[in-house]
Amino acid sequence: MALRLFNTLTQKLEEFQPADGRTVRIYTCGPTVWNYAHIGNLRTFTFQDILRRWLRYRGYQLQHVMNLTDVDDRIIQESIKAGKSIQEYTAAYTQAFLEDAAALRLERPEYLVKATDHIDDMVALIQKLAERGHTYTSEGSVYFRISTFPGYGKLSHIDFQGILDGARVDTDKYDKENARDFVLWKARKEGEHYWDTPLGPGRPGWHIECSAMSMKYLGETLDIHAGGIDLTFPHHENEIAQSEAATGKPFARFWLHAEHLMVDGQTMSKTLGNFYTLRDVLAKGYAPEAVRYLLASVPYRKRLNFTFDALRAAGAAIERLRNFKLRLETESFREGLSEAIERRTAEARAAFEEALDDDLNTAGALGAVFDWVRDLNTAMDAGEFKKGNASAALDLLARFDSIFDVLRPTAHEAGISDAEIEALIAERITARKARDFARADAIRAKLAEKGVILEDTKDGVRWKRK
Repeated sequence: MALRLFNTLTQKLEEFQPADGRTVRIYTCGPTVWNYAHIGNLRTFTFQDILRRWLRYRGYQLQHVMNLTDVDDRIIQESIKAGKSIQEYTAAYTQAFLEDAAALRLERPEYLVKATDHIDDMVALIQKLAERGHTYTSEGSVYFRISTFPGYGKLSHIDFQGILDGARVDTDKYDKENARDFVLWKARKEGEHYWDTPLGPGRPGWHIECSAMSMKYLGETLDIHAGGIDLTFPHHENEIAQSEAATGKPFARFWLHAEHLMVDGQTMSKTLGNFYTLRDVLAKGYAPEAVRYLLASVPYRKRLNFTFDALRAAGAAIERLRNFKLRLETESFREGLSEAIERRTAEARAAFEEALDDDLNTAGALGAVFDWVRDLNTAMDAGEFKKGNASAALDLLARFDSIFDVLRPTAHEAGISDAEIEALIAERITARKARDFARADAIRAKLAEKGVILEDTKDGVRWKRK
């Protein structure tokens, strides 16, 4: 079954292959590092992580660029309030994003690029647009003239006939000829950071950043451009206009957009008291892998309703998978191989792969795996599962976790290593054989304090982390 992705540009589910058949050139909009990323942002970044992992699972190589927007109106305003340079102000939030990404096990893109490192590339692109007659200057700022690009609106599918001059369709606080025109280069304002360039003193507009950086590393036509649905218009629409006006070529073959995250059925906002960063959630005692599981559990084109009940259910689902894996690894099964169970595992793998090939249907993939886990647990209880079946079962769990990455417990700084756990278990076994039950109980209690649960079975001691 071929991989199919829903293309916002065509509004169709289309079979995907990279243009060269081997390497996927993908650009994803990263965070604006003016504050901590919230869980809505992280839902989009988790979708992008599932996408890159699945592309690699399907045998493709990746050239993935993610930007860090480290200059815009808000950053400048907040850095001035804080009495810091842009670089000083954004450094802390850039580091915080990297820490959050690591906690959620988001793979690092091949290129993680800062806007402020690519000012010259942006200036060169604006100059190219000027040479082709797509820009005008007003009070020192340079604007893209929408009327020179007839295809404007093809991504967002918005009818612009009713938008009159003077209507507010973006947040650029600069003078422009037409409501839909957007700024490429912003003239210097008193007290603000600026760059001296051939365009004059100033700084780049938000939209030009992504076009310049994506084409610098990936070429003039990308295979995939992805981001949150809120970026479709005007940001991604403007990227298309300026990129294609400059090159005369299609900017991106596929556009993928993740839907919004709701909290308890409402839009997340600080005024409603339902605004959460990852740090807020982890401070309540939830494991980062439970957050990752929940954010990935709903297909990216559907709205996700974040609740703490759902987060607890995610933790319980992960525990079920871990217990199943532990059973496969530690239980003594009869010698031999059950062909029926091998077929069931093969069916589950096919269903898992087919679901993710179907526009990253993560809910379908999870359903296929959990149905399989239930069936194999039943077979184990009935004595039908045999030793030879463990290899294929563990392989499927490994394939599952190469995408979802939730089976490995998060190591806590004050925690205990696997080797230390095994050493204490061995000491406890020795104590029990010597009938030193007080010492054995003390070891169990010590491990429990460290979040390690012991289970004495007929096949020996099994342990798991909380």
